[in-house]
Amino acid sequence: MAAPKKSAPAEQASSNDAKTSQAKSSPPAFNRDQEMRALRDMLLIRRFEEKAGQLYGMGAIGGFCHLYIGQEAVVVGMQMALKDGDQVITGYRDHGHMLACGMDANGVMAELTGRRGGYSKGKGGSMHMFSREKHFYGGHGIVGAQVSLGTGLAFANRYRENDNVSVAYFGDGASNQGQVYESFNMAELWKLPVIYVIENNRYAMGTSVVRSSAQTDFSKRGVSFNIPGEQVDGMDVRAVKAAADKAVAWCRAGKGPYILEMQTYRYRGHSMSDPAKYRTREEVEKIRHDQDPIEQVRSRLLEAKVSEQDLKAIDAEVREIVNASADFAQNDPEPDASELYTDIYR
Repeated sequence: MAAPKKSAPAEQASSNDAKTSQAKSSPPAFNRDQEMRALRDMLLIRRFEEKAGQLYGMGAIGGFCHLYIGQEAVVVGMQMALKDGDQVITGYRDHGHMLACGMDANGVMAELTGRRGGYSKGKGGSMHMFSREKHFYGGHGIVGAQVSLGTGLAFANRYRENDNVSVAYFGDGASNQGQVYESFNMAELWKLPVIYVIENNRYAMGTSVVRSSAQTDFSKRGVSFNIPGEQVDGMDVRAVKAAADKAVAWCRAGKGPYILEMQTYRYRGHSMSDPAKYRTREEVEKIRHDQDPIEQVRSRLLEAKVSEQDLKAIDAEVREIVNASADFAQNDPEPDASELYTDIYR
């Protein structure tokens, strides 16, 4: 028997409720250095992704390409709470996470264009890059696969008796995958130091969360496993940093896993091939106008008497880095044909 069809007004109302369900308390203020760092890091991700979109349109990047534009505050705020040695793992919308972890823009862009200087020697592409040096463990194309791997990283930390924390990012769509709940069970059973960051950008591959998830408060997904969780305004880098501090302290104290639902929004479609006709242009523009994570920081800095010239200088520096990475990526040699037979299981 087919499921009953929701009426359009009710569905729209539920969707609007999901969009406005944010953390109520005001986040702690940043000092000037924190604001400047957040602005630069988010601008680097934004400009990098814009350039990647351009190169994809020119045919310089092949395969799939999922951009992070709009979601920058999530990974930047999380990284501000971590220390060297903490690990990060995510899905296929991963370029922003790489840059936030300190991976070089040249190496990331070169991997996107399939060049020898890429982080995976040009063989991984957009969805499969790694850097053990920066404690970044991918970039994974299989929906939800990184959650169990991130749990495994936390198990290794507990086994080695260090105080490192693993951060496993996944989206609202991946939250419905079975392996996610197997990981939750193991993590709580063994009190593993892992933070599950659910980047709820409200549409998964294109279906609104109210049409695909019976429980749309993703911070409650760990309730049956006794895993604490909270909803966070993922468009405000200060709110993300404050929630991350709490979750990191919980994990380092040996209390087990923690869930953070980041309520965020992607401005582009699911991937470069997605026209995103399932939402209105007015919806996207309203989020851009009212909640853009970069503009929030920029406005606060201007209110703090930082000059427009200083802010433009940061953007100019970032654009120079990104343009240089695009030049490098388009001029770096392609991998030798012999690389087809390396780094594979036989």
